[in-house]
Amino acid sequence: MILVVDDKQENIYSLKKLLESKDFLVDSALSGEEALKKVLNNDYALIILDVQMPIMDGYEVAETLAGFNKTKDIPIIFLSAVNTDKQFIAKGYESGGIDYVTKPVDPDILLLKVNTFLKLYKQNKELKEIQDVLRAEIDIRKKVQIELKERLEQLHYTLEALPLVAFTADENGKIDFVNRKWMLFSESDQVFPKSHPDDKKIEAEFISAIIQNKNLELEVRLQKLGSIEYCYHLLKIIPIREKGKQNKWIGTFTDIDAHKQIEKKKDEFLSIASHELKTPLTSIKAYIQLLSRSLKNHESAQIKIYIEKAQLQVGKLNDLISELLDISKIESGELKINRKNIDIKHIIESCVDTIHQTHPSANVKVIGNLKPRILNVDEHRIEQVLINYLTNALKYSPNNQTVTILREDLDEEILIKVKDKGIGILEEKQKSVFGKFYRVEETSLKFQGLGIGLYICADIIKKHHGKYGVKSEPNKGSEFYFSLPFNY
Repeated sequence: MILVVDDKQENIYSLKKLLESKDFLVDSALSGEEALKKVLNNDYALIILDVQMPIMDGYEVAETLAGFNKTKDIPIIFLSAVNTDKQFIAKGYESGGIDYVTKPVDPDILLLKVNTFLKLYKQNKELKEIQDVLRAEIDIRKKVQIELKERLEQLHYTLEALPLVAFTADENGKIDFVNRKWMLFSESDQVFPKSHPDDKKIEAEFISAIIQNKNLELEVRLQKLGSIEYCYHLLKIIPIREKGKQNKWIGTFTDIDAHKQIEKKKDEFLSIASHELKTPLTSIKAYIQLLSRSLKNHESAQIKIYIEKAQLQVGKLNDLISELLDISKIESGELKINRKNIDIKHIIESCVDTIHQTHPSANVKVIGNLKPRILNVDEHRIEQVLINYLTNALKYSPNNQTVTILREDLDEEILIKVKDKGIGILEEKQKSVFGKFYRVEETSLKFQGLGIGLYICADIIKKHHGKYGVKSEPNKGSEFYFSLPFNY
């Protein structure tokens, strides 16, 4: 809206009609005082202001308007029929006007100027609004930066207090903070500690984790500065996200050397013990077989039962020692896979026959694809995996001895699932069941075992470049599965 200020009604009338003929909204004031009141209470895009007015002339009105934040940016066009000298025109500009028009007014020139100044005012207003928005955004960003800085400082204090080697890196993986313990292993806060030549390269693994945007967990041996020994550490690096955006990584090296040494000694003991037990066990097994043959025609049925039970227990002990030997081979990297072309249908049938012999009350169902399919695998080891799955399914299903084997021939692999209706496994426990010596606490007293069978199964399937896992629900049963690729 345009405000026309003139002390003469006829002047206001003519200007108002001219402007309204071009669809401009027009308001008017007959004095400087009235103009000031209206400007303070309304929004105007342009003021056409007469210079010669009683009490308060146009220059005084303009100077007053220039003193208020709300009105200082409103463009003013001065109108004057008397003060046409340069000094008065200059005074008009000094008072805050943007143009000076003399009377009589040329309508076309005035309309042209009004259009121009209205456009400029609109543009300036929009620009000011944008500036206000930008200022508000800058203020918000400054506040966020202060909050982030405070949180970052808290994080750094926390990492300094940890009894671990700790660091943070930006979203691109560039290290931007290390705690004091870092400097025990590295001479630079930009270079990862030196790892054993035979271990995976930390930098390469970290870059891979960044590309895939996933957590990194890695066992590495680190060398302290000034030492020739390497100690085992568990490296964990996780991404930190703000509002769904990845902006930092935080990592720690935890000293696990003592634990690894204990594990190593335990593995050495198991290896020695299992090897030493194998020889006398073989002799015991042979003597029991000789005793069985010698008493074949003996009349006492009780003696025959005792011999059968002794053979059963010797068989269990032999299986246990075999598993312990497999553990030793896995740890030393000597568990070999002897591949040959074999029909997977034959392997499944052989395992089912074995289970029926050892578990007469078991009800094993085979469903899915039952056609022959040749795979290049280690027959003995795959049977070992499937029999382990089946015996576990029966062991942990004391009230329902029905087990289902499901075979699925997919595009690139065969998937074999073993389903039971047993006690099931809690979700948080499922990821650990394939770990070495892992036993679910709730079942460790009720069901016997060392917790190494599934660990061996996992290693066998990994050596066949397959996949393995479990899906389970407490009191509803479990589904253990493994896959074998067709072409490997």
